[in-house]
Amino acid sequence: MTATHKRPGRTRLASGPGLLLVWLYGVMVVGAVSRSAYQIATEFDRAPLAYTLSALAGVVYGFITYTLVRGGERARRAALVCCAAELVGVLTVGTWTLVEPSAFPDATVWSDYGMGYLFIPVLLPLTAVYWLRRARVEEPAA
Repeated sequence: MTATHKRPGRTRLASGPGLLLVWLYGVMVVGAVSRSAYQIATEFDRAPLAYTLSALAGVVYGFITYTLVRGGERARRAALVCCAAELVGVLTVGTWTLVEPSAFPDATVWSDYGMGYLFIPVLLPLTAVYWLRRARVEEPAA
């Protein structure tokens, strides 16, 4: 296989707007993982739920980043499922932090729908789902 020959069904997800998504998810990985690692290491007993959820968010962001870079139809579908789960998480935790703030003595990445991160945590999965649905590989007509 030459460099100019692509394998059939290998969708390049990290091109055009997908490249911006990779960059933004990469930034979110660094932010969520480094913040939660520090908080878990130094003050876990203060807000274990919040810090664990931030760590989980970082793992989800990392997996989505990986699938976007990897490309291909399987990776696109996996990223789509993870982005949908991410959106459910953001909406659930965001609502939970507004309804019962005492459950979160410290903020998570997804608190208040990601307000501490300029609402990127709620906007990013919406944008990614749109991009991933557009990037679907069209099956050749039989």
